[in-house]
Amino acid sequence: MTTAISETPPVAAAAASLERAAVALTAHGFTVEILEDAAAARTRVGELIPEGALVFTGASETLRLSGIDDDLNASGRYESVKARTRTMDRGTQLTEIWQLLACPDVIVGSVAAVTETGSLVAASMTGSQLAGYSGAAARAIWIVGAQKVVPDLASALRRVEEHCLPLENERALKAYGKPSAVNRLLVLNAEPQPGRGTVLLLREAIGF
Repeated sequence: MTTAISETPPVAAAAASLERAAVALTAHGFTVEILEDAAAARTRVGELIPEGALVFTGASETLRLSGIDDDLNASGRYESVKARTRTMDRGTQLTEIWQLLACPDVIVGSVAAVTETGSLVAASMTGSQLAGYSGAAARAIWIVGAQKVVPDLASALRRVEEHCLPLENERALKAYGKPSAVNRLLVLNAEPQPGRGTVLLLREAIGF
């Protein structure tokens, strides 16, 4: 198995790097906030999403570790796409399942990398979150640890293959009994719909 490139101990990106990414993302149409830590992001997500909204969360260690995943899927304050689709028959209702995954009121997740030039890079084995990320969901919120900020797209793609994939392989083997793969890769270079995409950049490292 490929060994993850070292990000241990995780070192938060320099303030200047975060600021460069924030400025570039803002210029590309994203709404950007720089927050201190995951606790602040958890509070902010609760403020951004109205109670009762239909919410889909992409698989994310950032959401799990921060408690945001439980807030959105298990608190009862929101209509959880994951909870609803667990009761649906994948043999007869697969189209309806994919429609729910793609078009919630809000999709919340993270990405593998953010570039200082203003792009978001997301990798996926199944692609379940990518339609919503790319534009199908009415709103999108990404929570991103500081260690994910990289200089450019080439660095972002290298991070996906050399760092994120080995760690996701380990998680997938424990959770599902099979390895992961970068079957689908999404690069968001801009957000054409004003106010749709929000990026919460954290000053601390969290997630893959």
